[in-house]
Amino acid sequence: MKVDSLEEAVVWSQEETGQEPEGISDQEKDEARFGKPFFSMEERQKFFQSKDLGAKESLVSTSTEDTLFQKEDDSKMYPLSLTWSFGWNSSLPVYYMREDKRILLYVCGHTAIIYNVFKNSQYHLQGHPNIISCFCVSEDRRWIATADEGPDCLIIIWDAFTGIPVHTIFDSCPEGNGIRAIAITRDSKFLATISDAENQKVCIWKWTLAVETPTCVLELPKEYGFQEHLIFNPVNNNELVSNSKTQAVYYSWFEDKGILTHSAPLLTEKTFNKLVGKFSQSVFHLKSSQILSATKEGKLVVWDIHYPWTSSTSSAAAKAEAEADPDPASADSEVSEFPFIKPRKLVHLQKEAITVLTTIDSYIVTGDIKGIIKFYDHTFSIVNWYSNFKLGAIRTLSFSKTLPSPPTEKSNLPTDCTLRGDLFVVRNFIIGTFDATVYHMTVDGTKLEKLFVEPRDAVHAISCHPYQSLIAVGSVCGIIKVWDFEKKVYLFSRTFEKGLGVQSLTYNPEGALLGAGFTEGTVYILDAMSLENETSEPFKYSRSSVSHVSFSHDSNYMATADVSFTVAVYMIVVKNGQRVWEYLARLRSHHNSIRSLLFGIHLDSNEPRLLSLGTDKFLIEYNLTKSYKDHLEVLDIHRTDQGNYPTCMIWYPPLTRELFLLICNSGYKVKLFNATTKMCRKTLLGPAYGSPIEHAQVLPVKSTLELQKRYLVFINKDKVGLQILPVDGNPHKTCAIVCHPNGVSGLALSYDGHFAFTAGGQDRSVVQWKINLGALEAAVSLGGEDLTPFYGLVSGGREGKFYRELEDYFYYSQIRTQGIDTMETRQVSEHICLSELPFVMRAIGFYPSEEKIEDMFNEIKFSEYVDTGKLIDKINLPDFLKVYLNHRPPFGNTFDGIQKSFDVLGFTNSEGKKAIQREDFLNMLLTKGEHMTEEEMFDCFATLFGLSPEGWKSEPAASCTKGPEICLEKELPEEITAEIFTTDILGLTLSNHSEQSDQ
Repeated sequence: MKVDSLEEAVVWSQEETGQEPEGISDQEKDEARFGKPFFSMEERQKFFQSKDLGAKESLVSTSTEDTLFQKEDDSKMYPLSLTWSFGWNSSLPVYYMREDKRILLYVCGHTAIIYNVFKNSQYHLQGHPNIISCFCVSEDRRWIATADEGPDCLIIIWDAFTGIPVHTIFDSCPEGNGIRAIAITRDSKFLATISDAENQKVCIWKWTLAVETPTCVLELPKEYGFQEHLIFNPVNNNELVSNSKTQAVYYSWFEDKGILTHSAPLLTEKTFNKLVGKFSQSVFHLKSSQILSATKEGKLVVWDIHYPWTSSTSSAAAKAEAEADPDPASADSEVSEFPFIKPRKLVHLQKEAITVLTTIDSYIVTGDIKGIIKFYDHTFSIVNWYSNFKLGAIRTLSFSKTLPSPPTEKSNLPTDCTLRGDLFVVRNFIIGTFDATVYHMTVDGTKLEKLFVEPRDAVHAISCHPYQSLIAVGSVCGIIKVWDFEKKVYLFSRTFEKGLGVQSLTYNPEGALLGAGFTEGTVYILDAMSLENETSEPFKYSRSSVSHVSFSHDSNYMATADVSFTVAVYMIVVKNGQRVWEYLARLRSHHNSIRSLLFGIHLDSNEPRLLSLGTDKFLIEYNLTKSYKDHLEVLDIHRTDQGNYPTCMIWYPPLTRELFLLICNSGYKVKLFNATTKMCRKTLLGPAYGSPIEHAQVLPVKSTLELQKRYLVFINKDKVGLQILPVDGNPHKTCAIVCHPNGVSGLALSYDGHFAFTAGGQDRSVVQWKINLGALEAAVSLGGEDLTPFYGLVSGGREGKFYRELEDYFYYSQIRTQGIDTMETRQVSEHICLSELPFVMRAIGFYPSEEKIEDMFNEIKFSEYVDTGKLIDKINLPDFLKVYLNHRPPFGNTFDGIQKSFDVLGFTNSEGKKAIQREDFLNMLLTKGEHMTEEEMFDCFATLFGLSPEGWKSEPAASCTKGPEICLEKELPEEITAEIFTTDILGLTLSNHSEQSDQ
């Protein structure tokens, strides 16, 4: 039994059998109760003592509705803790959890949020590795079930009183893409799910029994369409209904037999001789055995549920009915032993498309595309409606679990539409619209309160104010919102005209201006406090999305980069005694996407300098002083990498006397370049958490005492992380956590360094993370000191075979340097000559290019030059190990990498494989890239074919095989594929996947 299900097992087995389940240790029970395995025993005991709980009592069974928001903050335990989520996935509903405290439940990315409106506080239900695709709550609002989409999808059932996950179902949809719809019975005992797969499956789960497999499964035909709405019959746990846009499906579950049957009559225009329209949602009728399906044509399809015959009388009546009905579908169903549905009638309720259909108490409730909410009785007669609030299209309606109070003299209830004009009494409810706005409706007095408005489209642009607790958030829907992130209060916003989507935002260093780049190429310079234009007209010099905006340190220059690989510069000029912004020049300086746009300072003149970095592997610096109208001067161009492409660039903090640019690349490496000469001074292993670093920023400090200890905050494809500086390749100096499973698109840091913010792009959210550096430092200390963390990166560690072989090669290199056949006394030392480094690297299985070897030489030679003025020409074993670990491929050599090269260079042969002709192969070795001489090529092949037993040039005098004597036409096949090159020529055995390889 997994940890996540232990709490549920303890609680439910005690309640149902009076016994505790066997095979569960006390420690496991404690871990399940706390939901996190990071508590020490002392902390657990203190927690129980503070709550006056016995060691065997469950937090779930002893909690109350008020427990959740009384829980202590545990953010100090983790380096990065989620403190607030800005946004709402408006594709999913909002649930009204509690009326007295105004508590809501909604989803933001892969986190479910319980939001207390009155306290303005959030509690986060974290545990899903993927975006939450659907969720539901029990009738009593005690249990919450969430499910996600993507690989390794989970279904988690949460206790709403404590926020504890009481049961987790792993791999609930192994063959699909997660869960599309989920429902829970009124008594909370059963769950039903529909998978998000090509062939959808409906599953029933007895989750209270802590099972990992469904009790029954039904696979649906493809012709039913994509079922995306599911609900149980509130008065019968054995009945469900779901619908796609074209088909409604009724299910009948026979629990004793463990089978799930279904009925899905196809509706056409001939069924009612009228246009039906596409289905939106379906519900069970309140007072009869019927199902109601709302359509986008404003109509309601009424389905009758027919049950199997139970007596001769009913059988005869049913048969007579079947004979009178010429419909062939009904003739087939008449012999059915299972319940089935038949279309009864089509009710035309309105002209507008119905987007929401639900029931509450004695009412059938609809919400439509024009924002109108209507209440009907069980005969479909309208009782009341709300149409004068000018709402957007209704996405969700959720009613309070609290029954409405009886009317009094002070009540200000509306009257219904009946002839009697009775008071309209219904529970208060929550309204969610497709434009991502959530309202609260108080029926008594008809008071509509707007609770929050969130972006309804992707969020890529975020920026923090340089000295205030403000964050600006821009969305592709054209809105910029500014929040006080400490008070969690929305302050002001601006909505731009249709077609203007915000792609990038940056405050200037003084915090007075906000630069904004838009998806169609427009650039605005805004007042930071009012969001009003600082220029008479926005700049429109780009035809594509503006991906980067940056200000110089003195705010006299602003630069932008767009997705068309163009850099544009704007500057302040004085006109009529006023400082105004003007366009200077633009240049298409890169031939691939620009990853970073960075201003710096010339140390000798204090003038700004501008640099850009692209995936074309070029670092370009511009000469601003020599640039003029419509001419952007390039100062110099440097190539940063050979094989991998750069992903981001920042200024490295002044931890040393030498000023560096820090550049991360797609090979999980962090490179330090001299800020003046652009020489690569160090290559280091960066954080490896599934994908390379995409963006990084140095954490700000508030005092000079903190300048000696600096930290890096980074994001990759789906995570946010911390890195202790200086970077040295120690894996324990970094940590990361999943922040946006579908991709992170932006990063911002608060001015005081206490918070990090990540934008989730398509998940329409921004997440605020509290940074606790003490927890990260503690993790580093646990990883060991000196070389201990690095030993763990090689197979077998310090005492393993690999390290022993490295020592042997290291000392053999000293023998080789002195001459293998020399008779003089051997001089054994702790160092080898720098010239021996590439030979030892190749001996242990790392084959660096000549450029990488040059980078290694520069890194070692100039390591002490700034401090001592001397060059280093030797290296010891510990330093060699660090250089090896930092420069080698992080996941070893893989066949996939070789195959990609053949895919680019080769042709498709008769077997359908990518191959290179022998003559072309040899010609490439002699002419392309870091090409070989003929002598070097023949020496290599002599070694590979076993004709040079001592290895390539291991001892110049020891090799007796002459290159020209090797006949490559005989040794090499006419066509060389990736497999032949790898196994037959190189003699390597490589994995197909990225795995750690030390040999």
